[in-house]
Amino acid sequence: MPKVTINGKELDAPAGINLIQAAEMLGMEIPHYCYHPALTVVGNCRMCLVEVEKAPKLQIACNTQVSDGMVVHTNSERARAAQQAVLEFLLINHPIDCPVCDQAGECKLQDYYMDYDRQPSRFPLGKKNKKGKAIDIGSDVMLDQERCILCARCTRFLDEVTHTSELAIFERGDHNRIDTYPGRKLNNKYAGNIIDICPVGALTEKDFRFRMRVWYMHRTPSVCAGCERGCAIDIYENHGRIYRYKPRHNPLVNGYWMCDEGRHSFTNLQTERRITRALYQSDGRLVPETFSAGLRRAAGAIRKCGEANGARAIGALVGAQATNEEIFALKSFMNDVIGSDVIGGMSYSPPGSSGDDDLLIRANKNPNTRGLSAQGIALDGLDTLAQEVSSGRLKMLIALRADACTALGEAEFIKRFGPLDYLLVFDTDVNETAQMANQVIPIAAYPEIEGTFTNFQGVVQRLHRAFDPPGEAKSAIEAITDLSMLLDGVERPQAADRIFAEMAAREAAFAGLEYEKLGHNGLKLNV
Repeated sequence: MPKVTINGKELDAPAGINLIQAAEMLGMEIPHYCYHPALTVVGNCRMCLVEVEKAPKLQIACNTQVSDGMVVHTNSERARAAQQAVLEFLLINHPIDCPVCDQAGECKLQDYYMDYDRQPSRFPLGKKNKKGKAIDIGSDVMLDQERCILCARCTRFLDEVTHTSELAIFERGDHNRIDTYPGRKLNNKYAGNIIDICPVGALTEKDFRFRMRVWYMHRTPSVCAGCERGCAIDIYENHGRIYRYKPRHNPLVNGYWMCDEGRHSFTNLQTERRITRALYQSDGRLVPETFSAGLRRAAGAIRKCGEANGARAIGALVGAQATNEEIFALKSFMNDVIGSDVIGGMSYSPPGSSGDDDLLIRANKNPNTRGLSAQGIALDGLDTLAQEVSSGRLKMLIALRADACTALGEAEFIKRFGPLDYLLVFDTDVNETAQMANQVIPIAAYPEIEGTFTNFQGVVQRLHRAFDPPGEAKSAIEAITDLSMLLDGVERPQAADRIFAEMAAREAAFAGLEYEKLGHNGLKLNV
């Protein structure tokens, strides 16, 4: 391995990496704008100029690979002078937009000006070139040409990743501008990524603009539940209100990117259909009651059905929106508390959903289909449970995150499951199945819980609780274990890490995995 020295610190660096990457391994930052590890190197911003001993002139760190014996200075007098000069050139025609720019607080121009420049402008305000502002270029993206520093990250992304090439650099000199080709709009399912990689405020998101300053938001690492890919994301929220999702780098799953469908999927979690209290059916409508009263009602219904018809008259249907821990908790509840092994799974994607593509999007719109099958739960649950109902053996059904009525259609659902004596639903929203239920228990959505999803490749990733669920809703695990306590008096663990440990001990696919060791990127299932 080449031995390189940066600012007096030695590093045995992997062969082939550049100086920006080597500096990061030593905990140092070499300032840069145009460089991105997932895009080609163009070296056009010149912000990463560093002094390399024995080299006759300054070198750009993004395109300089480490070599044995290399000695680099990133904060020498020559390097600092170059950084100041580059920043002054970049700011010559930059507008004074910081108070109204949505990139404020995340802008590398702001950060680097404070770290490497702090010079007063020598260019009169009235002499700055004027370019286009607040241009709708399509796909929920707004362009401000005056703020652009021509790093070309956006054009390279569209050329190299999506291969759609809607944007290009036009004109020359200080009249250069990013723009769409004449007669075209930005139109692809990954366009939001150019907002993420823009280092300044030139590209912003229409839905997010002027809604919340970034320093008021809290960031929580999580997993997108929009499809079975399970992209690693960061949730940005304030007081329990989600304002945006952004991709989080995970080389095992999504790299640096995510699709726009997943990016905007959080809006489905914040609707007026959200259930905040337990509900029960009375005179043809759902009536609210307290959470504890709802659990007592559910426990009474389970006892009554079991005593009259036997344990196997009670079955469960679990959807692929449930976490691994929720699936295991329900399976354990059915086997150990009720004494029934009548459990089926369902993995439903709405008609008209986008299909698989060559980048990230998957046709299966459920984040944990692989997690269901890994615990031995068949995905044909709607068919097998319907057969149990038609035979007269199944009298009560417990549905966890499983909207069977929407999947089958109302008429078919009534035909198959209408003969049930009792339908108990654990869910987040008043969906069609919940409206058909005898009783509904409110549970937390995935940004409100700890747990794991298993994506289609078998990568198990952690969810982190970003905020508390609304009203009286609780995590599904809390609801199931509290219900268990009412039925057999045994206290069971509710923490996700303890549930995961039990699951790893009892489910062969998860054997050897440890919750804390999943880290930020996750680990693969045992095959």
